[in-house]
Amino acid sequence: MILKKGENIELEITDMAIGGRGIARVDGLVVFVDFAMPGDRVLARITKKKKSHAEAVVVSVLESSAFRLSPPCEVFGFCGGCKWQFVQYEKQLEYKRQFVRDAMEHIALLKDVPVHPTLATSSVYGYRNKMEFSCSDSRWLLPSQLGQEDIEKDFALGLHVPGTFHKVIKIDTCLLQPDLGNEILRYGAEFMKHSPKPVYGLKSHEGFWRFLMLRHSVYHDQWMVNIITSSEDRAAVLPLAQSLQTRFPQIVSVMNNVTGRKAAIAVGEYEICLAGDKVIKDRIGDFEFKVSANSFFQTNSLGAETLYKVAKQYAGLTGKETVLDLYCGTGTISIFLSDSAATLTGLEIVESAVEDAVNNCVQNHVSNCRFILGDIRESLKSMNQKPDVLIIDPPRVGMHKDVVQQILDMGPDRIVYVSCNPATQARDLALMKEDYRVEEIQPVDMFPHTFHVEAVARLVRKAGTVNGER
Repeated sequence: MILKKGENIELEITDMAIGGRGIARVDGLVVFVDFAMPGDRVLARITKKKKSHAEAVVVSVLESSAFRLSPPCEVFGFCGGCKWQFVQYEKQLEYKRQFVRDAMEHIALLKDVPVHPTLATSSVYGYRNKMEFSCSDSRWLLPSQLGQEDIEKDFALGLHVPGTFHKVIKIDTCLLQPDLGNEILRYGAEFMKHSPKPVYGLKSHEGFWRFLMLRHSVYHDQWMVNIITSSEDRAAVLPLAQSLQTRFPQIVSVMNNVTGRKAAIAVGEYEICLAGDKVIKDRIGDFEFKVSANSFFQTNSLGAETLYKVAKQYAGLTGKETVLDLYCGTGTISIFLSDSAATLTGLEIVESAVEDAVNNCVQNHVSNCRFILGDIRESLKSMNQKPDVLIIDPPRVGMHKDVVQQILDMGPDRIVYVSCNPATQARDLALMKEDYRVEEIQPVDMFPHTFHVEAVARLVRKAGTVNGER
């Protein structure tokens, strides 16, 4: 059968791909199907056709998997933020474990590594402590809304249609954030819509209101609201800040980030504190962290604690070890391990992250951590002592091959590799497997209803390996 773009075809879904799409096969050709899962029989529309594979999206479900659910979100399938709402949560955990296992077997070519069952997060909805909502002067309508003349089309505060920069869906309720966040969102939208200041146009790059970003402290149940505007106008934003704090006492910080840049990034060229404090505080385990409007903090606070506990267990610390923490960010892992190690050194390329890391140590009265700013390839060259334990938590792209080689040359006895991308983790482990034995891997779910999974790998240097040579 020759598949053609745009045609509809019945498909039996047999597997789940690492990217979160169902897999069907037509005369040996693999078809990746959005919003489908094993056990489904679907009518799907072909959206792409290539020599090696095809891509499709479900038009209708003809027969449902026993593990398929009805998605509770009214914009499911259009927003793209949580594309697995239709998959039973226990099944999501199984698929995520399989993603890690498949990456180890097919990319790293490691066949016998124990991959444990995925650790669940405590809340499958309302778990995100940060959400960014975009403003637009042109609301993108759902198919069911087309032709409804009473719908206002010149304002939207919400989320983007996947793969687009200018299509914004109006969001009243996002199930991934706590309920109060949705109340704040709706209040902010009403204020902006009736403000004399115009909303920002994503094509024209004109207008005032650009983003509304919400942060939630899970431990203290407090909120930060960050209003991003294209220019500074305190008279316009201060009434919103004051009314938010009056209406929602849980809001302890209202910030105004100001940026005239065209890039659709909710970070200002500078910021103004409109009300309350400049930061909110949240906890991971026994440690408290100050979180500013633009600082990095794990998006799932409770999930991060689970993740860090696994890393701590795999590090096997007794209180005497020296620990080197690569890609340390704001120092959260180093600080979490600080009560079980002699000294910890974090390497990070982002200056603001290093500043936050130092401040976080002061906040938690931690004195055995230090942080080095710079490119990790250069910083590693200055390390004149082999650490007992190496912690690696790189971005999604994984490690540069030069960094991998420097690690092999350094030869720490134990490595804990934390990854948010099983594919790049497997690629890096393949480069290390001659010198290190991958003892076990623990997947951790931080993002229910998405295909993303964290994986913590425990590596031990093989006997007879010295400084990268056997």
